[in-house]
Amino acid sequence: QVQLAESGGGSVQSGGSLKLSCAASGNAYCMAWFRQAPGKEREGVATLDRPGRTDYAESVKGRFTISRDNANNTLYLQMNSLKPDDTGMYYCAARVTPWTCRVSVDAAVMGAWGQGTQVTVSS
Repeated sequence: QVQLAESGGGSVQSGGSLKLSCAASGNAYCMAWFRQAPGKEREGVATLDRPGRTDYAESVKGRFTISRDNANNTLYLQMNSLKPDDTGMYYCAARVTPWTCRVSVDAAVMGAWGQGTQVTVSS
């Protein structure tokens, strides 16, 4: 089982940037960022699979970038041009074995989750 720990959340004004980090205790086939706003369902934001393919939610394309540092087993999410609608709890997730690695994947197939980090964007 992979252990995950997020960091880097905070409060910024609209148009600002944040970079989230997720330290993983081991390797996974699919790494992902999900988010959940108050009163809304958890949604996939960005995914990155072992071969290096990425997928993004339409709402963040062109603004967010998912990447990883393989040497340090760390996943990142660079978030630029942040909007109030980006506010929510951001979770790092991982699936060790190969599976569909896209933002549309059911969160239930991700076997490991971090504790979450809060991102608040004010207008």
